[in-house]
Amino acid sequence: MSLMITDECIACDACREECPTEAIEEGDPIYVIDPDRCTECVGFYDEPACIAVCPVECIVPDPDNMETMAELKLKYEQLAKDKED
Repeated sequence: MSLMITDECIACDACREECPTEAIEEGDPIYVIDPDRCTECVGFYDEPACIAVCPVECIVPDPDNMETMAELKLKYEQLAKDKED
């Protein structure tokens, strides 16, 4: 599943810098995660980097974007292919 940022976000920019797929964007007033780009760091790290660096623990699973590990791997492969093109 994709991740989402809750209203507790303090817009510190830590998560955006860590996201390997550039899925995190500055929103108004909080940051947002693009579910089409979020792979939960599958293909990059053992766990989501954004969660590890968030000082207020406001990044949680998005119940509206449930995905299996196979779907996350496929999304990672597609994003990697698109980056090559």
